[in-house]
Amino acid sequence: MPGEFYIEGKAEKVSLKGIETRLTQLEGKLDKLAGEPPGTGSTMGDWQTAESDVVIIGAHNFRHKVHSLVISIHNLVGTAVTARLYMLVNGVERKVYEQAFDAAADPPGLWIINGTVGIYEVLRVTLQSNEAADNGQAIDYDYMMEEM
Repeated sequence: MPGEFYIEGKAEKVSLKGIETRLTQLEGKLDKLAGEPPGTGSTMGDWQTAESDVVIIGAHNFRHKVHSLVISIHNLVGTAVTARLYMLVNGVERKVYEQAFDAAADPPGLWIINGTVGIYEVLRVTLQSNEAADNGQAIDYDYMMEEM
């Protein structure tokens, strides 16, 4: 019968069902290592009027590894374009990262996360500019993550 074999010198059958079950469980874990499809998109906002959301990554109590986050500021002209990341810390949203860029001097694509960051809450990414001409402009983003 499939999934059974006889041990030489013994007259008893040995089932491989336990091994098959464990292999199926292991396969489910290994599938996660391929990561999730990349998150990509574009959003518009009044970047100078107020700090505005670019993208929300992750979910409450759902563990992920974020491997990269790139934001494109190619449509902006501000000399102080500030990217910020927020996450819940002990139940309260806190700013966990902030960096200012110059749209005229810095590259148009910004590596905000370049390496692996473990998250278990929502990671909120925002942008704010010092230039009124940036209001209504599109910001592109790409990120890669995998489930833990």
